[in-house]
Amino acid sequence: MSQRVKIRQILLNSSTNYDVTVKGWVRTFRNNQFIALNDGSTNNNLQVVVNEAEIDPALFKRITRGAAIAVTGQIIPSLGKGQRIELKAAQLEILGDCDAEAYPIQPQKQSLEFLREIAHLRFRTNTFGAVFRLRHALAFAVHRFFNEKGFVYLHTPIITASDAEGAGEMFRVTTLDLKNPPRTENGEIDYKEDFFGRTTNLTVSGQLEGELGAMAFGDIYTFGPTFRAENSNTARHLAEFWMIEPEMAFYDLKDNMDLAEEFIKYVIRYALDNNREDLEFLAQRLADEEKGKPQVERSEMGLIEKLEFVLNNEFMRITYTEAIDILKNSKPNKNKKFQYPVEEWGTDLQSEHERYLVEKHFKKPVILTDYPAAIKSFYMKQNEDGKTVRAMDILFPGIGEIVGGSQREENYDKLVRRMNELNIPVEELYWYLDTRRFGTAPHAGFGLGFERLVLFVSGMSNIRDVIPFPRTPKNAEF
Repeated sequence: MSQRVKIRQILLNSSTNYDVTVKGWVRTFRNNQFIALNDGSTNNNLQVVVNEAEIDPALFKRITRGAAIAVTGQIIPSLGKGQRIELKAAQLEILGDCDAEAYPIQPQKQSLEFLREIAHLRFRTNTFGAVFRLRHALAFAVHRFFNEKGFVYLHTPIITASDAEGAGEMFRVTTLDLKNPPRTENGEIDYKEDFFGRTTNLTVSGQLEGELGAMAFGDIYTFGPTFRAENSNTARHLAEFWMIEPEMAFYDLKDNMDLAEEFIKYVIRYALDNNREDLEFLAQRLADEEKGKPQVERSEMGLIEKLEFVLNNEFMRITYTEAIDILKNSKPNKNKKFQYPVEEWGTDLQSEHERYLVEKHFKKPVILTDYPAAIKSFYMKQNEDGKTVRAMDILFPGIGEIVGGSQREENYDKLVRRMNELNIPVEELYWYLDTRRFGTAPHAGFGLGFERLVLFVSGMSNIRDVIPFPRTPKNAEF
């Protein structure tokens, strides 16, 4: 056999009458003559034409939907409708048999809920082929953007003894015998006997460690798995997800917002330029899905139109205080349509409030800044008013918050005072405070949940459908 060529490469090639070997999985086999072959490089199949008289009958019976095959032959112009070229098979080999009756991926449309139950096979469908090629492209664009900017890619710990968010919803890491753990004199579990000699958890964020890198390299970013043990079974939450977290020395809040907006537009542009075929498929899928919704619930824009709208518009920048005034005076709030009424300054905004600002009021992405200190994390830079911090959240249509960030508090005394107010153990975070003792500098950073980005760009409605193997409450399959 000649060297294998990917189907996408063949379909993009305008020439014909050359020999190739392709390997892939049978999508359909009709009229005992035409095989629709797919190798995962594209949603488009290559039509393979076989001559039953030239193939061993025993092998011929094994050409079934789902079977893996290798075919060598000549690429020729197609005489039939629906394809420009086809592969005339000269040699065919079965690489892996498939019982078509038992194979869960059937030709008819199958629900996303069902496909989640067979997540180990759902990659073979057109929808998930498009989603995960798109996810790959977005991940590649993330690294390319920061590399072009001169950032250092820093691998921060997955196992940590700190809780960056102060949320407390963390997965414990231990090697202790849970049936008979060692105890202290007062009966508590003795974690000094554990592997690390102390309590440890899976990280919820690489930010604090990322700041350490920024104080040496200037600009760094992390891109890795994070974990949250929040018992939330919604279409927006995962227990294991990926976070992109840049940290930049000598940045203020405005610099931070500028970078975040440039970054988001860059990766969306990359997807539009390099995954147009997948995006067009997903756009059509979304349009078909929207037809089944009441008119009032349908999106005003198609998927590609929505992505281009983000690229072509400056993000609206307003303060939290301005947003509260808008929400308090909005029709949904006055008519008690919000599930969580907006009554006073200091309210923690809900997704419904964020989406109203983006989708109804401004009709463009919004960056909210200067939140009340009481509802934000300890490390955020305190404003001179004594009430607010230099935080910023980027809000997107259909998603709500997609980015959260801030200028960090670089003043040692202010940071320690704030930690004491929130009962955050100063001694345990000595290493974090050292960056404020030895050559402190203004700095800022943000976090972007990668799955939320993929959710937005793909037009999918459930976050479990944009990560290969979702981890959610009571679910850790595969």
